Amino acid sequence: MLKPYVKIPSPTDPNVQLKVIDGHFAASHAHLNHYIDITTMKSRSNEAHGVAELVARRFSYGTPVDTIVCLDGMEVVGAYLADELTKAGILSTNAHKTLYVISPEHNSQGQILVRDNIQLAVRGKNVLLLMGIVSSGATLEVAMQSLKYYGAIISGAACIFSVPDAAAGVEIVAAFHPEDVPDYQFYAPHNCPLCKAGVRIDALVNSYGYSEL
Repeated sequence: MLKPYVKIPSPTDPNVQLKVIDGHFAASHAHLNHYIDITTMKSRSNEAHGVAELVARRFSYGTPVDTIVCLDGMEVVGAYLADELTKAGILSTNAHKTLYVISPEHNSQGQILVRDNIQLAVRGKNVLLLMGIVSSGATLEVAMQSLKYYGAIISGAACIFSVPDAAAGVEIVAAFHPEDVPDYQFYAPHNCPLCKAGVRIDALVNSYGYSEL
């Protein structure tokens, strides 16, 4: 049984709160001592809108954006973010002066698959990648490479919580960072002190949720 979560408000907007659970968790590329539950932040409209406003305020408006590509089930946040960026006058080369918001498929290797009918929103477009949580940046880099294959111009990346400040030379704009979560630790799987101390893994985690072991 996982421990109860603790709510951590954003230092700039107390209405936007992370739900953090203490324990030993295994993600695809790392082990963590805290699990960050973003379920309601990406599915409850008022929380999703609050996250979008936070990210939009931290975004550089000199960066052009034509399309927001949503990963990790971030479509609700993506729609609000498109609205916030449009209201703020973000640069866009789209003839209709509005942003595309898409959620592509993935193949068995985790690479993004963009169907022919959606490629008009990607090819030659300035693309902002929107994710839930960025731990090591490895998944984000794979997504960038996949979209470049379809002719995308990667103009930026954004998420709710990010450990790195950038991936593949692209800045990551995040609503929350590790310094916002007391004692947040991130370990390479082969060098995890919790594993070495014999602490059992509580759950397998990703941006979609957790599965207790």
